[in-house]
Amino acid sequence: MSKEMIQALDALEQEKGVKKEVVIEALEAALVSAYKRNYNQAQNVDVEFDPKQGDIHIYAVKEVTDEVFDSRLEVSLKEALAINKAYEIGDQIKFEVTPKDFGRIAAQTAKQVIMQRVREAERSIVYDEYSQYEDEILQGVVERRDNRFIYVNLGKIEAVLGRQDQMPNEKYEAHDRIKVYVTKVENTSKGPQVFVSRTHPGLVKRLFEQEVPEIFDGTVEIVNIAREAGDRTKIAVRSTNDAVDAVGTTVGPRGARVQAVVNELSGENMDVVQWEEDPADYIANALNPAQVIAVQFNDEANDRSATVIVPDYQLSLAIGKKGQNARLAAKLTGYKIDIKPESEVEFVDDDELPEAEAEAAAETNDNADAATDAETTPDSDAAAADDADDAKTASDAPDSADQAPVTPSATDHPAQA
Repeated sequence: MSKEMIQALDALEQEKGVKKEVVIEALEAALVSAYKRNYNQAQNVDVEFDPKQGDIHIYAVKEVTDEVFDSRLEVSLKEALAINKAYEIGDQIKFEVTPKDFGRIAAQTAKQVIMQRVREAERSIVYDEYSQYEDEILQGVVERRDNRFIYVNLGKIEAVLGRQDQMPNEKYEAHDRIKVYVTKVENTSKGPQVFVSRTHPGLVKRLFEQEVPEIFDGTVEIVNIAREAGDRTKIAVRSTNDAVDAVGTTVGPRGARVQAVVNELSGENMDVVQWEEDPADYIANALNPAQVIAVQFNDEANDRSATVIVPDYQLSLAIGKKGQNARLAAKLTGYKIDIKPESEVEFVDDDELPEAEAEAAAETNDNADAATDAETTPDSDAAAADDADDAKTASDAPDSADQAPVTPSATDHPAQA
């Protein structure tokens, strides 16, 4: 060994990112393995590497005993005292056994062990680097695909995109650049394995954090996300600052911020709703764009269920295509939602109605009471009404003197004259 060995280790550290100490440790293990292969014993072998000079020395470590049974492992007290009079029984003595020539087989063995250790060190570096990207977004390039996965190049490693993590409305071709969400990083026997997704709700959250500074700094908080990838997503937001409108901030001026996320997700629809502490208000918001008349909760049930009353003409809008709107609202709020039209619901009292509906009901009741009073007029009033009718009839009859017919004169009709 020489200083060129040290230079080679320095170059390996710069190019591969493998620390010199790791390579030296691998080299020592390789030499022990090579020595064992050639000399059939290595349980008491110690290897020392000089990191300054690049020299390597192999020592056989022997124990001082009264009687020697195995000369490879033991040394007599007499021989030990000849080396140094300070040795006692039980001490360990190192004898240099560095072979002048390991031979072709020994060198090949050392090379294989070194390469294995270097590969392990590289894998460890890659794993440490990408494990910190779990639950984060990375941009990669689609390289190839097979029956199970699409392989995405992330730089130093090839990530896998499973079928369940692929958007149903997207086609992935070689050399396409896509943003992926890192769901898991595993350190397997074949090296680190990175799993990515395009359907995970976390992808939507990270995209909004990139587009909306208020979400990134925590001024606006994403409370929950319900997603059916490739079709529609509902996202509930709230503001930690009363002066900031959570929904307006997330949507952005003229919808620019939310549109950027929609474009990244190939046209997936986005519903941004206001989170409310009151479950009834929260459920009503979650069913947007449908209008909600009232939300009723079953106090006796423990399954967090709610009945939502909507206008008849809003029923299909509230349910959504194939029940999607109601299904996403249920996922977003955590409630089992049953939607009913207004015409099929009987309200127990006016308290269950919203304010506008309650006022309309009160007005209807007032009109009904007035009609009832008119139908139940006392007898005296009825008699007075009959007298008035008789008087009116009398006044309408023609008087014999005043109402006598008048014969027209000749001057009235010149033609007849």
